[in-house]
Formats: sequence, structure tokens, C-alpha cells
Amino acid sequence: MKVALDAKRCQGHARCAAFAPETFVFDDEGFSRVREGFENVKPELQEKVRRACTNCPEGAITISG
Repeated sequence: MKVALDAKRCQGHARCAAFAPETFVFDDEGFSRVREGFENVKPELQEKVRRACTNCPEGAITISG
């Protein structure tokens, strides 16, 4: 499974980091991004990333595979 975050849509609600802090981090302006090296989601983190995707109010997170 792969995860991506559309930085243009992110409004900094931080729900993704609340659900999957291992995968999402914040930039210097307080917006989320996928932690470097975590674009390919490990099996043990997939459910957390799915919850983060589902709970993003801006729909900025997409998962595939």
C-alpha cells in the first residue's frame, strides 16, 4: 500500500498525525506531509493510515495498492 498527501489541500488539522504519527509529520508551517521513507506503508501501519485517510476533512490523503 502507498500513501500520498496533497500539500495544496492540507489545512493543518493534524488528524492524520493523530491517527498515524509514524507516517505523518508536520512541516515548518504546520502542514502535514508523509514522513520520508514511509510512502510505502508497512503492513503493521496500514490500518492507521486508512483511518488517517478516512478522517482527513480536506481529503488530502490518498492511498493506493
